[in-house]
Amino acid sequence: MRDSLKQKIIETCDKKIAAKGPTVGLSFYAFFANRNDDPALLMEAATWWIQTHRLDHFEKANRVKALVLAEK
Repeated sequence: MRDSLKQKIIETCDKKIAAKGPTVGLSFYAFFANRNDDPALLMEAATWWIQTHRLDHFEKANRVKALVLAEK
């Protein structure tokens, strides 16, 4: 996964956790704007989420962030 996507995931997880607490869940769509302006990046995130880690549609932000940090 490209570094810019990793950073975006970490930032989004941090914002969600700060706003809603440590048990907040999210989907990979949380990392993108409402319109699909970068389909390749969306597919990269989807592949990482669905195929690589076999995550459910909604996962705890803490878990997602930990998975990304473990790959650095």
